[in-house]
Amino acid sequence: MELLQTVNAVLSLLFFLCCAYQIVYAAASLFGRRIKPPPAKLRRYGVLIAARNEEAVIGDLIDSIRRARYPAGLIDIFVCADNCTDATAAVARFHGAQVFPRQNKREVGKGYALDHLLRCIKERGCFDRYDGFFVFDADNTVDPDYFAEMNGIFSPENRVVMSYRRGKNFDDNWISAAYSLWFIRDARLMNDGRMRLHTSSVVSGTGFLVSREILEDLDGWPFHMLTEDTEFTAEMMLRGEFIAYCRDAVFYDEQPTSFRQSWQQRLRWTKGFMQVLLLKGGDLLRCMVHKKRFACFDLLMAMAPAILFPLIGLLVGTAAAAAALLNGEDLLPILLAAGKSFLMMYGVLLLTGLVTLAAEWKRIRGHAFRKIAFLFTFPLFMMTYLPVTLAACFCRVEWTPIRHGAAARQGRRKMFHVEQ
Repeated sequence: MELLQTVNAVLSLLFFLCCAYQIVYAAASLFGRRIKPPPAKLRRYGVLIAARNEEAVIGDLIDSIRRARYPAGLIDIFVCADNCTDATAAVARFHGAQVFPRQNKREVGKGYALDHLLRCIKERGCFDRYDGFFVFDADNTVDPDYFAEMNGIFSPENRVVMSYRRGKNFDDNWISAAYSLWFIRDARLMNDGRMRLHTSSVVSGTGFLVSREILEDLDGWPFHMLTEDTEFTAEMMLRGEFIAYCRDAVFYDEQPTSFRQSWQQRLRWTKGFMQVLLLKGGDLLRCMVHKKRFACFDLLMAMAPAILFPLIGLLVGTAAAAAALLNGEDLLPILLAAGKSFLMMYGVLLLTGLVTLAAEWKRIRGHAFRKIAFLFTFPLFMMTYLPVTLAACFCRVEWTPIRHGAAARQGRRKMFHVEQ
């Protein structure tokens, strides 16, 4: 029992030491001074959308891009209809996108679809006309000022820019609310704080901009892990590339509402983080030590502690409980220790959610009562990452599409019955 308490205390201390610096990010975001960039020249962009069976939502994304307050002639939209069995390609064409279908059951995933898009654009001979490329998921939509704001940050010094991600469907249930709150925390408190303190931000899945020169140097999109965004982020940090953040460029993302879908998605993310740690962790550590790049340390701390420390705590606790049962000892002290750890973790996550909710209260769409209620379920959802992480250690995980339907439920879906 004393050993278990000692291990829990050491793990808690190590976790705090690894993550305490993030408090500085939050403070910088909440209390730091914002500097508005000067007006920037208008640039030409390509928009890359990888879509698999997204006929219900992709039209809304394309329409929101077309409605943006940015010269329409300077934005071209490219869609990869990736292994689709529905009318995604037809819907995208109807709304004005250039569509490149792809059928490949062996190389599956968003990274392969993005690489296919870039190669198709190069084959058409129009790749060099763009200053940069945006990457979106099919379920996204953008604010009218999105491209103008991103254009204001994009520069030779800021060749990769991440934007502000907010949930479309925060108010659906406790699962979508928890997702939304965590992504807002990442954007509002972490990336905004990083930008103010002039350290590199982190690319998170969708809603980011990459310069043409970087993609040319990469020869497409050579990132095919389960979390290709984290793989890309690691590569940029190893190259010394600064990832900027634009708080005023807001896009919306639909979150899962079923626990089963959530489990599958987070299992893929966690397995992907493990892949990146195994492939890039040593390089990030060496770069951190030899080249004194804080961004490499920051990315390592965003992945490793959340995976390693809870797992060690769970394994030690399970071993202690098993030993107590075999020796006929009382399990109550072990259960009390587990309960104490649970309450401590719940309290930390509740405080994280509270600060995030308070900072962005007016910008989060939802009824006030449900916002407060979902605040208290947020820590419970986040703690389900523990069994997800445990499963990721032993399960074979493959990329699977997430079904999106908020646009359909809101009555914006257009029905297409056409042959693709």
